[in-house]
Amino acid sequence: MSFSNLGLSDKVLAAVAATGYTNPTPIQEQAIPHVLARRDVLGIAQTGTGKTAAFVLPMLTLLEKGRARARMPRTLILEPTRELAAQVKEQFDKYGAGQKLNVALLIGGVSFGDQDSKLMRGVDVLIATPGRLLDHTERGGLLLTGVELLVIDEADRMLDMGFIPDIERICKLVPFTRQTLFFTATMPPEISRITEAFLHNPARIEVSKPATTAVTVTQLQVPAGREAHDKREILRRLLRDAKDLNNAIIFCNRKREVAVLHKSLQKHGFSVGALHGDMDQSARTAALDQFRKGEIPLLVASDVAARGLDIPAVSHVFNFDVPHHPDDYVHRIGRTGRAGRTGTAISIVTSLDSKSMTAIEKLIGQPIPRAEGDYTVHSEASDEDGAPRRSRSREGSRDGARGGRKPRREREARHGEREPRHGEREPRQDQEPRQERAARPEREPRHGRNSSPQATPSHVPSIGRAEPRRPQREVDREPGDHSHLPAFLLRPVRARA
Repeated sequence: MSFSNLGLSDKVLAAVAATGYTNPTPIQEQAIPHVLARRDVLGIAQTGTGKTAAFVLPMLTLLEKGRARARMPRTLILEPTRELAAQVKEQFDKYGAGQKLNVALLIGGVSFGDQDSKLMRGVDVLIATPGRLLDHTERGGLLLTGVELLVIDEADRMLDMGFIPDIERICKLVPFTRQTLFFTATMPPEISRITEAFLHNPARIEVSKPATTAVTVTQLQVPAGREAHDKREILRRLLRDAKDLNNAIIFCNRKREVAVLHKSLQKHGFSVGALHGDMDQSARTAALDQFRKGEIPLLVASDVAARGLDIPAVSHVFNFDVPHHPDDYVHRIGRTGRAGRTGTAISIVTSLDSKSMTAIEKLIGQPIPRAEGDYTVHSEASDEDGAPRRSRSREGSRDGARGGRKPRREREARHGEREPRHGEREPRQDQEPRQERAARPEREPRHGRNSSPQATPSHVPSIGRAEPRRPQREVDREPGDHSHLPAFLLRPVRARA
């Protein structure tokens, strides 16, 4: 079947023919007629099957008639990330070049003023992330009462990112009589609940089993130690030994690990870029453009690049960190082997990842074999700074982490001295033992700085003496010795007349 048999308009067919596509994919072939018939659609298909065009092409046909009003968009498309939203806008720009449609993009990292000015001119297609869309509605600059068609794309990713409460709020702001298109790659129970609440008698289109991987992707795993520098060394070996590696996406679980790995690969001479959620929008867009154009062959990214990004020529995917959720593994390796091409996905697995790998193999329904070759990292291997790492054997760690100190009892037995316990004050070096101080004869009382022994009686304590005098015991004092009394008690008392 060709696109001409799906009921698309002549302008859309001409735009599709200009791009070189002749036959639709299964999800496009089944979804487009239902969208043109104004039915709700629930589309389930693995990543890389052309889901975006499945709703972009019929929307262009439906929007040929009508005109948008200020601050009231006619259609609304929700995307989980900025990159996916920008990618959908590129699809509208490509296929809708012959139509005079106003397409607006509401994402973070862009000033509100520019977005408000576009909304004031009237928008036929509004592509937005949930957070920024709600910001505009709360400010009063956007009305969703004129939305005729609502598209929720990558719904399972919306669930993972915590956008489901925002989606529920948005669905209450749009008219009840709207048409809703719901696309997802997996169907967890929460997504099923959402579809039952917001879809009305939908046409269910399932072109593949949920959470299945493409047969054109070769999946492998490589065992590694728990240390991060061991995993980085294994990754560098895999990159150097990989066959037919044109470009690759390297996935990490945390944003901080993306930055560390990016810096490490640059230090070892690799041309690499980085992409994670904490980067500003201009840096994220620049990194993606460089990777798409082939200016950088490697891209270290978080899961922000795992969903829906259309980069058709990715030859390899490396999981530097095994994802915690099995569904994320399906989306990550879906970046390679797209549009019938072959690809390779390699995961670096530590002993802590055994449960995650078991869940992944259970989800995809097949075991992941080990890669050929020995990638074991020895303890004497160098780290990123080129210095040999310390041995972490039990013999080396027995003495503790602070300079190899031996246990307390062994040190005391060897040196014949007792070390102070925790919270105990160490004795001063110039302090005498207690027994010697007791046997030492009594000192003569000291006098003040400006006084002499003749001027100051021996029983009067001096005010400016250098160090405190040890008090005498009661049995050692002579009759009439008041040296133990403070000075103010020895002052003469004047009798009143």
